[in-house]
Amino acid sequence: MARPGRRILALLIDFAFCYVIYFAFFFDNPWASSLIFFIEQVVLMITLGGGLGHLLLGLRVVRLNGSYAGWWRPILRTVLLMLVVPAVIWDSDQRGLHDVFSGTVLVKR
Repeated sequence: MARPGRRILALLIDFAFCYVIYFAFFFDNPWASSLIFFIEQVVLMITLGGGLGHLLLGLRVVRLNGSYAGWWRPILRTVLLMLVVPAVIWDSDQRGLHDVFSGTVLVKR
């Protein structure tokens, strides 16, 4: 499993990427940054196994058994991540509640 430091850095990379797009193209819409983050996370997680930050740091999101996360788990995981609270509450395995509830785990590639 990925350590908290790498996970937080991956999230910060994703935020930075989304804010660059937001400030370049959608600065007048306050909801655009959230929508950009949602689309980036879901599309890249479904197709490549993780968001931009995950991919740059050699991480991927999988089911607990190590298989492909599918399409609904990344959507649920991202919605919960955007609520923030589940992401800052970890279980004994250091999985955020967004991962626990979506049945996923973030691992090294």
